[in-house]
Amino acid sequence: MFNFIKILFSPVIAILDFITKYFKTIVFLTIMYFIVYSPNDKMNDNGTFEVANLQKIELFGPILDVSKTLNEIEKAKQNTNIKGVLLEVNSPGGAVAPSVELAYAIKELKAIKPVVVYASGVIASGSYYASIWADKIIANPGSMVGSIGVIMQGVNTEELMQKIGISTQTVKAGKYKESGTPTRKWFDYEKEQLQSVIDDTYNMFITDVANARKLDVKNHTQFADAKIFTASQAQKVGLVDEVATISSAEESIVKLSKVHSAIWQKQDKFDKFLDKFMSQVISKVSMSFSSGLKAY
Repeated sequence: MFNFIKILFSPVIAILDFITKYFKTIVFLTIMYFIVYSPNDKMNDNGTFEVANLQKIELFGPILDVSKTLNEIEKAKQNTNIKGVLLEVNSPGGAVAPSVELAYAIKELKAIKPVVVYASGVIASGSYYASIWADKIIANPGSMVGSIGVIMQGVNTEELMQKIGISTQTVKAGKYKESGTPTRKWFDYEKEQLQSVIDDTYNMFITDVANARKLDVKNHTQFADAKIFTASQAQKVGLVDEVATISSAEESIVKLSKVHSAIWQKQDKFDKFLDKFMSQVISKVSMSFSSGLKAY
């Protein structure tokens, strides 16, 4: 029986043995392949290579850890060959701090080279905040835009804990140290203090949107107030500049960048798949357990 199983799985065992034995060689050859062959170059008719002059950066999924996106923005800012950046957004928003971080990174990038934002699906709350300083925001006709607001949520597990016989013990310094606790109903003074944080953050949000989009902050209930807009509605209230498809967004950045022949910097397909997969997994887990302040 053992010999039968061994024979049955022998092809798999052989493959694993080969990978184990030649792992370093495979890694070395893979690295050499990417050194020798650059997917960001385009060959001319005369046999010479042209270097990429435009870059596309994606902002997909909930906004939590934005270190990779910030790194891409920084590289695009430092790369003198890149004349313009297209930021493609499909995100419901996320945590406030990283959304603001992205917004000002885009603002700094825009000071050096043009940036166009394309909303391919959802550009709401934190992801809209991240996009406001672009030269132009173009939304897919079927996209959802807006939800300019701030929220903080928490659960009250007090009754459940009583039923299963669990109680908490707390030692604290500071009246508000337990604000937002899930183990009991929040006190009125805690709600008031948390509301002041929400209100201050919301005022920062609408002020930045108004300044970036040249809107009157006094009319914030027209373009903000956590309203969700269709692309055409968003254009009417000034949140987007144009309702069109990705091809129009690409044409816009080509025009603003003043490049004669668009050569897009490409990302390795496997890396792109892996980054997207890991981002989705981490984001879903983090958003499930996170109780912090969200522009979401």
